[in-house]
Amino acid sequence: MTVTLAPARTGAGPGAAHRPPTRGRFNPGKALAWTYLAVIVVVTLFPFYWILRTALSNNYKLDTDPSSPLPVGFTFGAFERALGLATPAQAAAQGGSGASLDIPLYLRNSLVYATTQTAMIVVLSAAAAYAFSRLQWRGRNLVFNILISALMVPGVFTLLPNFVFIKQLGLTNTFAGLILPGGLFQAFTLFFLRQFMLSLSSEIEEAAIIDGAGPLRIFFRIILPMTSAPLATVSLLMFVNAWNDYFWPLLITNSQSVEPLTLALGVFQQSSPQAAPDWAGLMAAALVAALPMLLLFIAFGRRIINSIGFSGLK
Repeated sequence: MTVTLAPARTGAGPGAAHRPPTRGRFNPGKALAWTYLAVIVVVTLFPFYWILRTALSNNYKLDTDPSSPLPVGFTFGAFERALGLATPAQAAAQGGSGASLDIPLYLRNSLVYATTQTAMIVVLSAAAAYAFSRLQWRGRNLVFNILISALMVPGVFTLLPNFVFIKQLGLTNTFAGLILPGGLFQAFTLFFLRQFMLSLSSEIEEAAIIDGAGPLRIFFRIILPMTSAPLATVSLLMFVNAWNDYFWPLLITNSQSVEPLTLALGVFQQSSPQAAPDWAGLMAAALVAALPMLLLFIAFGRRIINSIGFSGLK
């Protein structure tokens, strides 16, 4: 007697093995997370949209419909006023004060201030980070902890001492007075670069020492090229910080030949003789000032995130 066993039926048909998987069930947690992210994005981007909406409005007509989501009396006149392209009569017709910004001059001042201070911070912090991470000397950790303790001191506490010091040196209304206090030391940059340098392999450095290379040669020929990504990150962060600085330039200078663009925006706001400030012109000038920073973040934002994660800063 022969018994034949039939294969068990799966009930799925002959093509079940190749059938694509069905979509997963609705996940309330994932939906809540995406909703939260969408709200954060909207809250973050809405101020930029409102600035653009105000900049494209007629300053006289803003009060007629202040809650309108679209520009009120659409015009590019605010940008013309901010860039100094409008005549006093044209500016007054659109609710402007007749004042204008010397954008090229203030952009030059901001570039000199931000670029020079950033270069000083990066070079000095990289050298100090190399000394604290790769060189062995007595009291290294103690000195590092003392310097890093500056992270616990709010920046506003150092404004007045720095102002008195710069005034005694006679450096008010100069680029040197603007740059030196912030350019000589930044605790965050020192900590950031030191953390990265601690993670570097010592094999190449030891081989260079065997070949007779000294600390300076190792620093410039080996350590700096290997630290190019974090250096680019801190350069961008320090440049943005200096570009947006307002309180320190406000204390140290009142000369147009030195004033950065952020300080000029405040002067532009206060220059209106009418009862209401030229909000449209001010928003247009603010967009002009913020545009370089937005382009930098669009171009290098991913580099910043990757470098911070690689350096162990969570």
